[in-house]
Amino acid sequence: MRTPAAVLALGLTLAIGTPTAWALTRPEPTAGVPVVAALAAPARAPITAPVPAATPPPGDRLPEATARPAAPTVAPVVVPPVRLSLPARGIEAPIDPVGVEPEGEMTLPEDVDRVGWYSYGPVPGAAEGAAVVAGHVDDAEQGLGALAPLREAEPGDEVVVEAADGSTTRWTVTGRETIDKPGVPLGELFARTGAPRLVLITCGGPFDADLRSYRDNVVVVAEPRP
Repeated sequence: MRTPAAVLALGLTLAIGTPTAWALTRPEPTAGVPVVAALAAPARAPITAPVPAATPPPGDRLPEATARPAAPTVAPVVVPPVRLSLPARGIEAPIDPVGVEPEGEMTLPEDVDRVGWYSYGPVPGAAEGAAVVAGHVDDAEQGLGALAPLREAEPGDEVVVEAADGSTTRWTVTGRETIDKPGVPLGELFARTGAPRLVLITCGGPFDADLRSYRDNVVVVAEPRP
């Protein structure tokens, strides 16, 4: 099982190519609740969701001993997400389950029209923890990515995630923040415990031609829709 430490290089993976025209006009860097506060706030309402991935006990504490049935335990079935939409911003994209690159970076689909769900973390709609979906903002050859409009997301926007079994979970954006990459709170963004949240990430801010990377990450946090 990967831990949030495995994605410490996340900020360096979410940009490729050269800046496009969208970078010339930028909205305010923050809207709604700051990211850390949005992730820490309790959920307003529970949602019906797929069974979450198993989470190891924290630290070195072992779970309490319990009696086990003689029959083997069946592992919970995790239904992966397959499509993301944010109708108010024109975002509609297929979702691919992704993991971690050998260097410790979160893997992203090469096709900028697709986005990746961090499959070592909670599934969108799990009973607890933050489900992370990320994608490229643009590419020199492919143009704008599916998540380019994420920088314009506003509190109250609805996000819909469709799962492989046809079920959907619905979310409400509570906050958007543009954060310099070294300051991105990875531990909170990839938390497997706490209230259920959906975290959307792409690149933003000015483009550094020398590094061929955007300076910042645009992070949007959404909570289950009542």
